Amino acid sequence: MSSTHVDGTHMNVTDFRSGLRAWLDQNDLSPGPDNSLDGQVAQLARVRRALFDAGWMRYGWPPTVEGLGGPAVLRAVLGEEVATRDLAEPGIYSMVEVLVPTLISYAPPQLAETMVPRLLSGREQWCQGFSEPGSGSDLASLTTRAVPEGDNWVITGQKVWTSLAQYAARCVLLTRTGPGHGGITAFFVDMDSPGITVRPLRTMHGVDEFAEVFFDDVVVPADRMLGRAGDGWQLAMDLLPHERSTCFWHRIAHLFTRLDRLLDETQHPDDGALGAAYLALHTARARSHATQRRLAAGAALGPETSVDKVLLATAEQRLFDTARDLLPGVVELTDSPWRTEYLYSRAATIYGGTAEIQRNIIARRLLDLGKD
Repeated sequence: MSSTHVDGTHMNVTDFRSGLRAWLDQNDLSPGPDNSLDGQVAQLARVRRALFDAGWMRYGWPPTVEGLGGPAVLRAVLGEEVATRDLAEPGIYSMVEVLVPTLISYAPPQLAETMVPRLLSGREQWCQGFSEPGSGSDLASLTTRAVPEGDNWVITGQKVWTSLAQYAARCVLLTRTGPGHGGITAFFVDMDSPGITVRPLRTMHGVDEFAEVFFDDVVVPADRMLGRAGDGWQLAMDLLPHERSTCFWHRIAHLFTRLDRLLDETQHPDDGALGAAYLALHTARARSHATQRRLAAGAALGPETSVDKVLLATAEQRLFDTARDLLPGVVELTDSPWRTEYLYSRAATIYGGTAEIQRNIIARRLLDLGKD
């Protein structure tokens, strides 16, 4: 399987993986020396374009968006190989797994047909406008407002912690059109629309990955609404489990490469600490594998993916705590990749829903322990 695209409906995962590995061995997509955020985004576009043109990026997606069909697990395998080979930063690579299912499910078919291939092929980067200064994990309290005006909607408000907004051509945006959960409406917004201002935010790990985005009377055509007015809350509930399924599989594959690197660099290994880090990663991977199997079987993902989130965040922080302990000074005294990734891991219990929120969801919705 090289440049010939075949129907993925009955694609065998083993054959897919072996064919993909052979293709990657023959087509060097290794990143260049520029590891800045600009360089990472450019490398992401390069990798997506090459994989799309060769067909690999199209497996697991429906033909309606130029996909080649087949189960979603093929996308998980692709992301795992990309992460294992360090071809693209796993967090920004995996955003496709959050945004494309949302467009397919909620956008007018013609809009999804036109736009999704642009993201899959690396021609565009998109972002997700959910969090606000006063409503991070509590999406129900968002205040960015959309008001109808003729055949358009006019949007005013602010978003924050919007990943890669400064590079994005489009944004999946949540707005308020009425009270309560039923008053949240989603739009697919062009980021070059008049009235949008993007200000990158420097995080403690030294990368402007996030941004705050201001919307000042931004006019959005009514046909850019995702679903119907009031469908935004359900869209968010459908989107978040995707964020915690295939995306997590990619992340865990990346973290295993970091464990391997730690083993290579450790001169005085602590078998107990390394074993604990491995066990935490293996537990997260086993849980993620079960989630992938449920997704492949067509099951709807819901609050149980909060367990995946807690396990992954715990494993990631344990791994980099172990690296700090076994590589003295590498975090505190050097400007190495270990320092950057250690600092980034501190946010693992915050981004994508805080650990406290996830444990509340587990207690209330899975264990039926009530609100107290």
